[in-house]
Amino acid sequence: MRQTIHKLFWVWNFDKEEKWLNEMAAKGLSLVSVGFCKYEFEDSMPGEYKVCLQLLDKMPHHPESQKYIEFLEATGAEHIGNFTRWAYFRKKSKDGEFELFSDNASRIKYLSGVISFIALITVANCIVGINNVFLAINLSSLVNYLGFINLAIGIWGTFGCIKLLRKRKRMKQEGQLFE
Repeated sequence: MRQTIHKLFWVWNFDKEEKWLNEMAAKGLSLVSVGFCKYEFEDSMPGEYKVCLQLLDKMPHHPESQKYIEFLEATGAEHIGNFTRWAYFRKKSKDGEFELFSDNASRIKYLSGVISFIALITVANCIVGINNVFLAINLSSLVNYLGFINLAIGIWGTFGCIKLLRKRKRMKQEGQLFE
């Protein structure tokens, strides 16, 4: 039986999203499809699958991303789907550990890519928001007051970037402890 659950995760909470998906798998609900705030599950044996998600360097249809997805599938992982540049994978638990990053350095590099992605969106929203607010003030146009929404998204994205920057700093400090 299929079950659809609508749930919102902020992009900087990708680790919480992955944890939640694995908790669902542990309950016997296996991820089969993803969309914007939409997750479709199918009944399975509890703990049958482990789920990982990753922000791809390029869009999923790009040849580099396709090669990476094919590589992961060759290791036994199943590509569930994508939402923008986020790719969702699952692998049967009986096939062994399923981790996309083998060491702290690769996790830090990946986290830096996520931070760059969020920062780009944040800066773009701030620029568009400031521009639209100034246009609204100068032209007395109500439509351009939508720039406040862009500014709000930019401010919210800034908080997400700060959260991930702190996480990356902790990971670097932990890495230095073990060197």
